[in-house]
Amino acid sequence: MERRSLLRAAVLGGTSAALGGTLWRGAAYAAPAQPGTGPYGPPASPDANGIRLPAGFTSRVIARSGRRVGTTSYTWHNAPDGGACYADGTGWIYVSNSEINPSGGASAVRFSSTGAITGAYRILSGTRQNCAGGKTPWNTWLSCEEVSLGYVYETDPWGTNAAVQRAAMGRFKHEAAAADPVRKAIYLTEDETNGRFYRFVPTTWGNLSSGTLQVMVAGSATSGSFTWADVPDPDGSPTATRSQVSGSKSFNGGEGCHYANDTVWFTTKGDNRVWQLNLLDHTYELAYDDSLVNGTAPLTGVDNITGTSSGDLFVAEDGGNMEICVITPDDVVASFLRVDGQSGSEITGPAFSPDGTRLYFSSQRGTSGSSSGGITYEVTGPFRS
Repeated sequence: MERRSLLRAAVLGGTSAALGGTLWRGAAYAAPAQPGTGPYGPPASPDANGIRLPAGFTSRVIARSGRRVGTTSYTWHNAPDGGACYADGTGWIYVSNSEINPSGGASAVRFSSTGAITGAYRILSGTRQNCAGGKTPWNTWLSCEEVSLGYVYETDPWGTNAAVQRAAMGRFKHEAAAADPVRKAIYLTEDETNGRFYRFVPTTWGNLSSGTLQVMVAGSATSGSFTWADVPDPDGSPTATRSQVSGSKSFNGGEGCHYANDTVWFTTKGDNRVWQLNLLDHTYELAYDDSLVNGTAPLTGVDNITGTSSGDLFVAEDGGNMEICVITPDDVVASFLRVDGQSGSEITGPAFSPDGTRLYFSSQRGTSGSSSGGITYEVTGPFRS
């Protein structure tokens, strides 16, 4: 409670405008951060790919929309969006959605143990505006349709098994998903100005063909306790899922979602916030709120979110300065990287390789500002473990 008192004193003393760059998850902001106080130092001058990175980090282009991936014959999809990585023997796979409508779907790139590209292929086709999604503990990719009455599709990153529509997970404007192996549930965000936060509890963990869709019920405050209530009609017709349960909490544009250590974080783009649900005590609070720092913090336009074993959260910007920012466990908010010359785009799909040494992400529309101009990158360097 000490930091909460410090914040209150600062605001009462009329110095709230100086607060920025640091926070504590669950309340608000403490002492102001200085440029470069993040764990990696400030981004330097742009490299040959137009990416500003901290010292010790390098980037390379993995794929471009409409072009063949590496030496493969596979053409990379337009508008790359949400993504995840999977261990593949001594190598790994990066999966990426395609946020176009119609067609959509998802693709994958396979890497050897040295990071060489050894394959690329389609894992989902014929869907609509696949935005974000999430990785399951049984190594499938949940690809989410960001359209009215959209579905979740469970896909195989290896491309061996056919994708399966998971209607039991609800029909709404899906954004992201995050799996909780402790409570055996999948958390889901909804990209509506009055969207809801859901969880799907499968009848059998590891099988998403049936189960119960629930919605978060809480007050209108930015912190407090919450419960879950069953959604009576998950197919969302004729009444939208977000309108079926009285007292369900409204969120302004749900985006990325990440689970770790009995906590789930998710972002809302309409108010530029990162929310935190503490699952052990059934409470929720703000992990980040741009309005409390009067626009002085580096993170604006919150979107996709992921995390590392060190407890760092990496949040991609849709707009802002085209940055990926880091929120550390000791509550420092800092810019990690910035993409120059692509102001008509957004950063999507941040995901770490299984060993944590490589970060993958995309600039959805690249330098052209068009869905056909997407670029997918890899950043390598001394990430904290």
